[in-house]
Amino acid sequence: MESTKKKLKSAFVIHQKDNVAVALSYLNKGDKCIVRLGESERVITVLDDINFGHKLACTAIEENESVLKYGEEIGRMSTSVEKGRWIHNHNMYCERGLK
Repeated sequence: MESTKKKLKSAFVIHQKDNVAVALSYLNKGDKCIVRLGESERVITVLDDINFGHKLACTAIEENESVLKYGEEIGRMSTSVEKGRWIHNHNMYCERGLK
């Protein structure tokens, strides 16, 4: 298993409350990705091409549900997504700066 882990791409979760991880390299659709939070890790199958630094859904997130990064809401989903999907401005919105 250790040699398999070295071949997998990775992403990390910044805060334990987060439902997204940050891609540490370009992730291709179909990649197996190690998602780390502190000492814990799990493998998620990537369902979309995701650029370095962009967000990967760690769980299914429903329409209008909060997107959590840094332990804070950074926006809400404009559509439901499955675990492993790319999260960006094409499928989330933020009202924070509009109020």
